[in-house]
Amino acid sequence: MSARRAFPLEAYVGVYFLVYLPNVIITKLITSLPRGAGVPPLTGLETLPASLILNAILTYLFIWLAGWYRDAHTVTVAGRTLPVPTRYTVLSGIGTALILFTVPLSFTFKGVSIPFIQLLMRGDILIIAPLVDLIYGRRVRWWSWTALGLVALALAITLHARGGLNLPPLAILTVVLYTLGYFIRLAVMTRVAKTGEPASVRRYFVEEKIVALPLSVALLAAVSASGIGGQSGELGFGFITIWSDPVMVWIALIAVTLTAISIFSAIILLDVRENAYCVPLERASSLLAGIAGSILLAWGWGLRMPSSAELIGAVILIGAIVLLSVAPRIGAAGRRALAEAQ
Repeated sequence: MSARRAFPLEAYVGVYFLVYLPNVIITKLITSLPRGAGVPPLTGLETLPASLILNAILTYLFIWLAGWYRDAHTVTVAGRTLPVPTRYTVLSGIGTALILFTVPLSFTFKGVSIPFIQLLMRGDILIIAPLVDLIYGRRVRWWSWTALGLVALALAITLHARGGLNLPPLAILTVVLYTLGYFIRLAVMTRVAKTGEPASVRRYFVEEKIVALPLSVALLAAVSASGIGGQSGELGFGFITIWSDPVMVWIALIAVTLTAISIFSAIILLDVRENAYCVPLERASSLLAGIAGSILLAWGWGLRMPSSAELIGAVILIGAIVLLSVAPRIGAAGRRALAEAQ
């Protein structure tokens, strides 16, 4: 982390894309293609428990080996010093638990393309980002408002082409919970961690994961133990039976990518610059991974190619990202030139 300032934020965004792409492809494949003769593909809920449990183990292993736990707030129990979250990072952990549940689930709805569901989810977050800035008194520049208009246009084009949302109820709930989780998370990040100090990134990451990872697994376990509806049966398979299934190799790879995604996402979002700048960069990278993954899935495995409207919407959204990346630099260069001229 000491070299973080010398490593451009956009470079982290590029690495984030590279780890997000295989996550999209593997998740969609194991929930779309039969696992063998007469063996149906997994459902989204069947993949969640094992992938989240392995993600928790890998994340805590990273925190320990990288020494990030040393920057967290601590409490002494029986002579041992343990990292502990604050009330703010507890709240953020709750929001992150919602995100951890909904992101992999969003790739699995039948009849709902990855680009479309991602456009909905990423568009919502791009709108939330400047609102959080305004709540905390941060200045939102003209390019952020322009980008919001582009986001609204992209959503309108895609929704019109589909004749409306036309989403299963669980997909709509997924989008709502995802948006709520991100709003909570961004609000807490802005309140306590966007300081520009590498230690604040490490502290926030550790304290948030202490809450988010076990909470997300516990919520899934509670639904499974309830015995209510088909969801509990699918989760029961995901908690117990799946560990002896050959598909666990792919579930383990999903967990590895989830761990890397969470690390690079925190680094990008906790950059000292305003949310209206950092969030679009991070969201665009995942959107591009979804688009690229869908195209590769169509070419290699015969799954549905993104529609023209979805691709147009994605291109407009990417245009908003380019604006957010380039306009601040042009403005800064202009101010420097004016100062030098004076």
